[in-house]
Amino acid sequence: MKATHLQLAYGAKVIYDDCSFHFDVTDKVGVVGVNGAGKTTLFRIILGQQELDDGEIILPSLRLGYLPQEIIIPPEQDAMTVWEYVAAGRPVDKLQEKLNAEYEKLALYPESTKILDRITSIQDLIDSYDIANFDYELLRILEKMHLSDLVDRKISELSGGQKSKVAFARVLFENAGLLLLDEPTNHLDAATKIFVANYLRNYKGTVMVISHDIDFLDTVTNKTLFVNKTTHKMKVYQGNYSDFRRQYAEEKATEDARITEQEREIKRLTEFVERARAAKRSNTALIGMGHQREKVLAKKLAELGTREQEYAHVDLRITPAKQSGKTPLEVQNLSFAYPDGPELYTKLSFSLTRGEKFLIVGENGVGKSTLLKLIVGELTPNSGSIIIGQNTTIAYYAQELEILDPRRTIFENVQSHDYTDTELRGFLSNFLFYDDDIYKKVEVLSPGEKARVALCKTLLKRANLVILDEPTNHFDPDTQKIIGENLRDYTGTIIMVSHNPAFVEQVGITRMLIIPSHDSNQNLAIIKNYSRELLEYYYYLNSDLV
Repeated sequence: MKATHLQLAYGAKVIYDDCSFHFDVTDKVGVVGVNGAGKTTLFRIILGQQELDDGEIILPSLRLGYLPQEIIIPPEQDAMTVWEYVAAGRPVDKLQEKLNAEYEKLALYPESTKILDRITSIQDLIDSYDIANFDYELLRILEKMHLSDLVDRKISELSGGQKSKVAFARVLFENAGLLLLDEPTNHLDAATKIFVANYLRNYKGTVMVISHDIDFLDTVTNKTLFVNKTTHKMKVYQGNYSDFRRQYAEEKATEDARITEQEREIKRLTEFVERARAAKRSNTALIGMGHQREKVLAKKLAELGTREQEYAHVDLRITPAKQSGKTPLEVQNLSFAYPDGPELYTKLSFSLTRGEKFLIVGENGVGKSTLLKLIVGELTPNSGSIIIGQNTTIAYYAQELEILDPRRTIFENVQSHDYTDTELRGFLSNFLFYDDDIYKKVEVLSPGEKARVALCKTLLKRANLVILDEPTNHFDPDTQKIIGENLRDYTGTIIMVSHNPAFVEQVGITRMLIIPSHDSNQNLAIIKNYSRELLEYYYYLNSDLV
């Protein structure tokens, strides 16, 4: 894969300025850069969804596999079973029908080179799908991604996390020559992430990954493509994300020192030129030297480097408006199952003490998000009760960001009688939405921007019980750190679902509920991701649930 002299601008806003790069067939590439640098835009160009102003990307006859950040499965595929949907990633039957049709044409026109070329092309494509190992590979991917129990389930019956895993399984099964993965780990549980990382590391084709998951990038990638928002350039670094950060920090320190020296020299020359310009006409020697230095100054100004811009970060202030009672939430003998589905919990009981930070973990599909929806009243238990304590106020951040109305503007989504328009503008600016940006409709925003709106809306409630479903999805590491620090200092109660162990440790979780699956190995993989102290506290309090 090769890109040469890429140029792209939206009006006066430059995205790429003469960018070139080259990757070998087996390279695993992390695509990094701040939000808005043009990472997803690069994927859209490769996919043919976005045109360049100049330059080209050469793909050596590769089939493309693409996993977008937001998984949207077309309605016509909702009725397919998981097996049918994933198997359709290698459309061998359709290709065989095309091949047979071309052979029928060849019988009528045996001298046609065009038909022979089409036959060769279709046959090469069929061969690339490795028909001999079709069922074996499909079963292996489904099993390793813990989807075997779902093969006969319809796509429409799956949870958001399960749909994401199924879509990922299909992309892997496609056996494409180039995989484009945009935030692929957002919905993956621990065990699945381990399998996917190993699978991609040994993948025979090229893989390009946009991800805020540093551990995942470090495990998978051997090269890093840095898209620089300040200079609009791209540069390839050898090594994984941590290698890139080390090399980039060294380069930045060297460049900053060089620019500082340039600025010092420019200041000295500027002062001399100004003195020369102010000199009396009789001081011809000084005036002459001033003209000489002025030429040197112009050259120095032209050569002056550009410092990397420091971009604004989300500014969070999480404070409950009032204190809850001593027990903000109590769950008693809770049982729940979806119609025609297995029972997710049987007589589940626990209670929270004010100020606790409570984590819920388990593999995709065991009912983590469902439990949160039961707590906030979006679902009704089959039996048992959920008791909201005295003075408890609840704010809920949903994994699929369904608390937002995509047809309304950012401002309309966060409007509240508790705040003036001026106050809301101030809050939105803390979440990096300025001026007329607040009048954009949510449906046109990127996933990261939608997540910022949803988090802003959640925190504006100033609730004393905050319920968070995968709050780090779509956020870069710096923003995750800011969110984690604020949640750690939050004086209210937190219930959180998260597959991000580093974030969990940062928040300071005090207790954990594991919703077990039928796979003991899967449960063990989940357990290994968390600290021994937290697990001991969990087992002590909830041993009847393991």
